[in-house]
Amino acid sequence: MTIAIVGAGLGGLALARVLHVKGIDAVVYERDASRDARGQGGMLDIHSGQRALREAGLIDQFHAIARGEGQDMRLLEPDGTLLLQEDTPDDAPLDRPEVDRADLRNLLLDSLPENVVRWGHAFTSADNGRLHFADGSGATYDLLVGADGAQSRVRALLTDARPTHIGQNVVEVGIPDIDRTHPALAAMVGRGNYWVLGNGISLGAQRNGDGRVRIGLSFYNTDEDWFSTSGIPFDDPAAARARLIELLPGWDSRFTALIAACDDSVVPRSITTLPIGLTWPSTPDITLLGDAAHLMPPVGQGANMALLDGALLGLALAAHPDDFPAAVKEYEREMFERTSAAARMSADMQELLTSPDAAQKLLAFFQPG
Repeated sequence: MTIAIVGAGLGGLALARVLHVKGIDAVVYERDASRDARGQGGMLDIHSGQRALREAGLIDQFHAIARGEGQDMRLLEPDGTLLLQEDTPDDAPLDRPEVDRADLRNLLLDSLPENVVRWGHAFTSADNGRLHFADGSGATYDLLVGADGAQSRVRALLTDARPTHIGQNVVEVGIPDIDRTHPALAAMVGRGNYWVLGNGISLGAQRNGDGRVRIGLSFYNTDEDWFSTSGIPFDDPAAARARLIELLPGWDSRFTALIAACDDSVVPRSITTLPIGLTWPSTPDITLLGDAAHLMPPVGQGANMALLDGALLGLALAAHPDDFPAAVKEYEREMFERTSAAARMSADMQELLTSPDAAQKLLAFFQPG
């Protein structure tokens, strides 16, 4: 029985790894030409997803690359008022450590036999048990798992649902090697996450394992075409930084100094989600996991849910090796319930971040009572 996984992200690789541990073969088809074909993003807060890594037999290796100090957090208001500072003791348990997405992906890739991931295979369609790729090649499958992210092509085989814009647009910038190039800013940001929440705007700075600080400026309650009307010249990094600073009137000079210190990487990102509670009629030979199944706001749940999806689907297939339809039904029943709850929590957090008094509400969230 041939299991074909489309997409070599965290969820697809977690599925392939758990199947490998259980002695079940699978093939992962990935559109990128190699593991290093493009950047993998920043740090991830891995909490519930640690169960997946235990099932994959990789928890010790994960702890070796995880950054406990990444659990540190500082929360401020735009005028510079420090509302909360949490510094993680060196001996604190790794309940929610940060890990570089690329490091975690490499851990999963390195845990698989070399021929499991087939690079340079861009999925276009599937019919009658056969996959079709952009280069004209094809492959057969008994079970197709769409792990191909927010813009999943496999999803269309199960549902007409498509991601929709949620009124958030993010401009991502960053400061490389911040400890050497800007030590004062490095000390201000600290070892983990640094949040400034204003009225309709947030600045999130995150220390990465490679010494880079990634900064995301989120503009809430904005239209899908906001980038074209924002006046940010993305083809001119220096002018783009200047415009971003203009969009932060009244913000403390320390925060605008962060923007001024960034390099020439200026990336726009429109935030979209799938409907909360999305389901589809169970199909014996096709299913989805991760963002392909339940794209959520980026508030700390997506990667964890994808890892769990992959591991739990792998366990269901191992429990029903001769009955893929039963395994798919069992997996989807649990996945729909678990990820719907996570999506509702994410939507609640997203609503909090868009509120006029977001900083105070987030402080109350972290310090209830």
